[in-house]
Amino acid sequence: MNQVQRKEEAGALATNLFEADANAGSQNMTQEDLALPFLKVLGQLSPEVNKQNAKFINGAEPGMIVNSVTKELYDGSKGINVIPVHYERQYVEWQDRGQSGNAPVAIHSADSDIVSTTTRDKSWKDRLPNGNYLENTANHFVILMGKSPSTALISMKATQLKISRKWNSIMMGLKLQGKNGLFTPPTYSHIYKEHGLDGMYLKLVRLQIKVFMRSLKALLKKTARVK
Repeated sequence: MNQVQRKEEAGALATNLFEADANAGSQNMTQEDLALPFLKVLGQLSPEVNKQNAKFINGAEPGMIVNSVTKELYDGSKGINVIPVHYERQYVEWQDRGQSGNAPVAIHSADSDIVSTTTRDKSWKDRLPNGNYLENTANHFVILMGKSPSTALISMKATQLKISRKWNSIMMGLKLQGKNGLFTPPTYSHIYKEHGLDGMYLKLVRLQIKVFMRSLKALLKKTARVK
């Protein structure tokens, strides 16, 4: 028995031991105890590319895509494959930089009348009477494809809202032939590729196959519940 074979057998044994205790230690965890990863396109001013910033990630460059939880970097020119499973637009309330941390003050639904109380300032921000400002934010909950598919969130705001609307239009414009005629398939019926260079753009990659969708059924339900 050579060394490689011994290592493979040892790895298989460890996997079998852990499989017997699957999910042990996480019984009391709910969605509120987990951090949903954001997929972010890095720019010239992103703290992740600044070596003097505490958020610096080794190897990070403008145009790359980063996972906010795992800190994994993806080549923006090659892009990443994602499956959109849920969409929600919100108005996120922020304080000006330096007045608070990175967390928003509040999150308001898209149908909220809070926008009617705002005033557009010189920097084109929608200011509330309390001095905070609102950002119209489009949230795309996705499954990030790879060896181990995982849930993630792509948030688009400001100039990226055009990309979000285009993506939504593509999804709503898709039609498949069914037994009762043409129908609009669910958003998770197709895979899309997200690129990071020159901002961000997405394109349809291919139609999903039924066998693959069945294997992701539980993951889809879990993602759709996250808000």
